[in-house]
This record gives sequence, structure tokens and C-alpha cells, in this order.
Amino acid sequence: MKIPFVTFKPLEAELDAEIRAAFERVYSRSWYVEGEEDEAFEKAFAEYCGTSYCVGVGNGLDSLMLTLKGLGIGKHDEVIVPSNTFIATALAVTYTGARVVFVEPDIRTFEINPNLIEQAITPRTKAIVPVHLYGQPCDMDPIMEIAKKYNLYVIEDCAQAHGATYKKQRVGSFGTAAGFSFYPGKNLGALGDAGASVTNDKALAAKIRALGNYGSDYKYHHIYKGNNSRLDELQAAFLSVKLPRLDKMNDNRRATAKKYLEGIKNPNVILPFVNPDTNPVWHIFGIRVKTEAEELGRAKLGAGRISLEKYLNNAGIGTNKHYPIPMHLQECYKDMGFKKGDFPIAEEISATELSIPMYYGMKDEEVQYVIDKLNEWNP
Repeated sequence: MKIPFVTFKPLEAELDAEIRAAFERVYSRSWYVEGEEDEAFEKAFAEYCGTSYCVGVGNGLDSLMLTLKGLGIGKHDEVIVPSNTFIATALAVTYTGARVVFVEPDIRTFEINPNLIEQAITPRTKAIVPVHLYGQPCDMDPIMEIAKKYNLYVIEDCAQAHGATYKKQRVGSFGTAAGFSFYPGKNLGALGDAGASVTNDKALAAKIRALGNYGSDYKYHHIYKGNNSRLDELQAAFLSVKLPRLDKMNDNRRATAKKYLEGIKNPNVILPFVNPDTNPVWHIFGIRVKTEAEELGRAKLGAGRISLEKYLNNAGIGTNKHYPIPMHLQECYKDMGFKKGDFPIAEEISATELSIPMYYGMKDEEVQYVIDKLNEWNP
């Protein structure tokens, strides 16, 4: 049996007629940027997230960067981000001129560890960016308490968590603002790059919109040194087709995750930990290879993951690694002066995590095949 890591085919088959109709609708109007489709999607997505405002932008990275800039964060400021996340989170901070401050995750959840945040705060700290990684919500109560104590902004990175909830409240509605990516592979994905920022702050929403439109509040009047980052009409129309189905698509992923969590019994595999206060949306189902650090030693950290990846791929099961090189060891951040061992939890996750198939429309027999092969694996 061949099972890809991800495929859009089941969803595309369901939405084909509506997607084509959306294209024809936009094409017939000959209006491609900042029009009716954008306005309608922004209103619907803000309502879905439980926020007052949504500003469509070009991609998820820009949603975070423009939000940070909108809050006045820049040179000489510091922003706390998890040491284990996709690099876009850190790049958004870097592009404002502020300094990235890494904080280690909880090894069980992969999310930023609230117990380690306070020790990273300095007089220059202006914001915390919790990332709801893999569609698993962060533990938001202690994060919000710390932010209130130190008068810090909280900008949620929701790029992988569309529709996830913490204590029955949707992510993206806790902090000052939040950034979303609609990259095609996301739970709510466009047919190209797209993103959005959501907030309850009217003035911030207006500033984000201006910053993404060349710093202009109206045509040829530029109040900021802005960027060109807008959600185009086609992508907004496609997203409007998918948004009413998002909960259904997320429930399908949850059903697959439940089968994985209940069916995978291999003692060499560490399954995701689910905080009982959360309802994840399982953008990624990431497992880890057990006992590597203890039994194989740090020098061979990652050997078990290599073995499992090869085994699954040979069985026709697609996999991915999120993320094999931690941010502090990426060449683009070598100027920060970090070395191997400085963030050991992020490094361990990077070396041991393996993502297995997770997408809308997986068949029961496909899920069971993955479970069976994982249970049969003997490193």
C-alpha cells in the first residue's frame, strides 16, 4: 500500500465545482486585489476566530511581521519565541529589527514552556510569540498571566492551528493579535500563499492594513514605510469556499489522530501528549523515537529516527521531519553565537521527531496500515 505524507486529492474532489465557480466569479469581475472577496472572507474569518477584525496579507510570515511592526516593535527590543518552531516565527521578529530570544519547549508537547518564560524577560522584552505548533494549542493561561505581569504583548502564531481551542476558546483570540498562514498544506489552505492577522484592536488592524499596502491609508498617501503584502481576491474566494467546512475537516483529522493515539502501541514510539484543556486540530501528527538520548547516547541522537523513517518509507508510507535543524543552529542565525547544546530540548526534538501521514480524507484502511507498520517496527 502506498500512503503519501499528505495529499489534497480527497478535498479537491469534494470542492472542485465550487472552487472553479469561485475562480469564474473573480475572473468575471476583473478585480483581483482588495475587493469584495477579500472583505467577505476577512469578516467571516474574524467571526470564526472570535475576534473583531481580520486583515488579509500575503502569507503567514508577513502576518506576524506586520503585526509586530504595527505594535511598534523594532530595534533595541526583544521578543520571546519558542526554540522549537518553523523559522518564520523568528524571521518575523528579525525583520522588525528586534532581537529574537529563544525559550525551550516542553518536551511532551513541543510547545513553549511557560515555566521558562520569566527567566528570559529583560527590560527590553516587548512581546511573547507562543506558537500553537502542529495544531496543538499552547498552555495560554500562564502565558497570559506572565504577559500581564510584565506588560507584554502576546502575538499568537496560529499558522498550524486554524480552529484549535484552549478551554473551549479558539486560538488567535487570546493575545493582542494573532497571525495565520493559509499556505496550501494548512488545515485551512489557499491555492497559493496567503495569510491573515486577527485582533480586537481597531487601531492595530488599521495599521497592519496600511503597513501591508505600502504604508498607505488611502491611495498615494503613505504614512508608514510599508510593505506590499495583501490577500488577493482569488485566494480570498478559495478560502471562503473552504472556511465553512473547516470544522468538518478538523474533525476528520481528530478522528484519524484518535485512531493513531489508541492504536499505536510500540514502546519505542513516543506519541503526542494532549493537554486535556485543549482540542487540537492535528495539522501534523509528530511522533518521536523513544530512549535515544538515554540508550544510544547524545552522539548518536537521531539514529533511531533515521531507522524508522527508512522502514516506513520502504513500506510505502510517506513521512516528514519537523524540523531537522533547530533555529539556533541555522546558518542564517550564526551571528547570534549559539552552539550545539545551547538549547538541548529543541535539539532533541529536531533529532527524534518524525511526522506520519495526516490529512483530510484518509481512509480507515490507510490509517490502520500505518498503525500496523509502526507496531511491527523493531529497531
